[in-house]
Amino acid sequence: MEAVAEGLWELADHHEKKGEMGKAVKCLEAICQSQVSFLPIVEVRTRLRIAALLLKHSHNLDHAKSHLERAVCNSSPFNLQLLLKSIPSCFELKCRAYSLLSQCYHLVGAIPSQKQILSKGLELIASSGDGFAMKLWTCNFNSQLANALVIEGDFQGSISALRRGYICATEFCSTEFQMFFASSILHVHLMQWGDLELVETALRNCDEVWQSIDAPKREQCLGLVFYNELLHIFYQLQVCDYKNAGQHVDILDAAVKADRERMRHIHQLTEEIDAISQSLSRTDLHHRDRIALSEKHVRLQEQLTSRISNGKETLQEAAAHFQNVRRAWGDKLELAPAPLDGEWLPKAAVYALVDLTAVLVARPKGLFKDCGNRIQSAMHLIEEELAKFGITEGVKEVDLQHSAIWIAGVYLMLLMHFLENKVAMELTRTEFVEARESLVQMGNWFTCFPTILQACESIIEMLRGQYAHSVGCFDEAAFHFVEAAKLTDSKSMQAMCQVYAAVSYVSIGDSESTSQALDLIGPVYRMMDSFVGVREKTSVLFAYGLLLMKQHNLQEARIRLASGLQITHSFLGNLQLVSQYLTILGSLALSLHDTGQAREILRSSLTLAKKLYDIPTQIWVLSVLTGLYEELGERGNVMENSEYQKKKMDDLQKRLADTHASIHHVELISKVKLEAEELHERPVAGPSMRVNLDIPESVGLKTALAARSSSRLVELDTARRGKRKV
Repeated sequence: MEAVAEGLWELADHHEKKGEMGKAVKCLEAICQSQVSFLPIVEVRTRLRIAALLLKHSHNLDHAKSHLERAVCNSSPFNLQLLLKSIPSCFELKCRAYSLLSQCYHLVGAIPSQKQILSKGLELIASSGDGFAMKLWTCNFNSQLANALVIEGDFQGSISALRRGYICATEFCSTEFQMFFASSILHVHLMQWGDLELVETALRNCDEVWQSIDAPKREQCLGLVFYNELLHIFYQLQVCDYKNAGQHVDILDAAVKADRERMRHIHQLTEEIDAISQSLSRTDLHHRDRIALSEKHVRLQEQLTSRISNGKETLQEAAAHFQNVRRAWGDKLELAPAPLDGEWLPKAAVYALVDLTAVLVARPKGLFKDCGNRIQSAMHLIEEELAKFGITEGVKEVDLQHSAIWIAGVYLMLLMHFLENKVAMELTRTEFVEARESLVQMGNWFTCFPTILQACESIIEMLRGQYAHSVGCFDEAAFHFVEAAKLTDSKSMQAMCQVYAAVSYVSIGDSESTSQALDLIGPVYRMMDSFVGVREKTSVLFAYGLLLMKQHNLQEARIRLASGLQITHSFLGNLQLVSQYLTILGSLALSLHDTGQAREILRSSLTLAKKLYDIPTQIWVLSVLTGLYEELGERGNVMENSEYQKKKMDDLQKRLADTHASIHHVELISKVKLEAEELHERPVAGPSMRVNLDIPESVGLKTALAARSSSRLVELDTARRGKRKV
């Protein structure tokens, strides 16, 4: 019977190489369904092969899990014995079975079952000695265990598992494995962000291990290049080190460009090889031509396998897997060699994430053209990937296959991040209609995928507040900011929403609203130095300065605002926030009769507002400048300024009228929370429900300031949102 099994295995190989996965699975299932018993090792190998094919080429997760469970545990009603225990040796086979079953449990969100099977795997290793293979599988199981523990929120347990993997990798001197575990430890610290010193220690360890790898070898570890650089960017955005974050974005841009060029070359080689193969299949081909084409075919295959392996395996090893590899080239950015050979995110998601980090760094600087191009191309890429999982208009999360939930969650979260930044950018540029449409898209995605996108609910509410404030609906804006604060557990997000709500209340202008603003700002002001980075501090100093001006405490307001401006300029580089700080300080200088300083400050502010296409802030600055020129008796400048201000006011009113004309405008500003459909069934609450790329939030805001009865706009952004109008 073993000969029969060998024959069916070979036939399955034949169909797999031809891309006929259904036929390959049927050949293998013939062994499992046979009335004649095969040896346990034959059945286990066959079921593992079926499961691997199903996991790689289909969404039939339950079928794959069933085969793996039968391989690990015979489901006979008379004898629940472990098939694997009946095989005295085959350590690798047993470990592979445990690993694949763990992956299945992970995909369906059965985390307790996953931890249980990984514990069995670690017990097997502990009883099998201390060889090289044992160390490799120790790394594999600890890596998967760490991931499972993170999903349960057990960050310390996850770090402990990763440290065990790191120690094991150190024992067999694999710098790639060490870097994988060092990066993973840093990632967990960034997600938890408890003790800053621990985060920085993990960061330094990453740098030390990475530098210990020879430069040529680092270039071959493309998955680690992206993972390491992105983790550094996440850290730097969190601590508001935008300058260094930008340098890492440049490195990633170069890596993406080089990889795309490599993939283009591979595609060209593949097409050329296929064309030669077609020619070689001709029966009338001249002998001399056949020899020449055959030699060229061999050369091109060597080039192709060399490009695919990227120097990480020998030509012979690559050629042995040629038929399989050529179909999957470029699909994965592996973080470590086998048996880990996993990926953090699919390559398309990583490419999109590189674009997102570039947008987060560039948008505060007003580089809107580059941001717009990146947002557009990345959203197109994401929508193409979502379509592969059947996620198109009208599809809801209950319609998703279990195997698609996690990866769909990744792409949906990325899409929401891009839409969020698009809303922010369009509000900053006073493109209210475009901002409204993007915000409506966010709401539509949330209503279709409320569980997967649960973390976005507070962001959507905050953006509704941003939009409402920008179009002058301050009472509605305050409502949405307060609701957004209630919908998040993030202390940072809560603080920012409280500041935004306070600015909206200040913009309303009456005594009751001012009192509400003070109640919101006070607690945040007292704890502003406890946050990581300076986002919250710069925002609350801005809002507190507005309140002090409202209370006619001009000198104290000037001190607070000057401090906030200095921090914003030094750390954030957010041009809109700088422009609005300058406008307020210019207005203060004028109130204090320091006309020379007022003129200089206001001109700088106007220059920045023009660069950002920020019409409300331009109007604000122009109104203060008009007051300055009137005080100085410069009638020519007053007339010129007033004329330009009227032109901008007309432009603003037209933009407001355009966005007010839509029913979506009323829906967005209304004091009603966004409600998702009630689902009869929700996806399993596994990893897919906890998608968290740990991307620092980018927030911003605007306000109206009563000064010389002119409209005022104030944006409190740092890496994130848009504008407001008064």
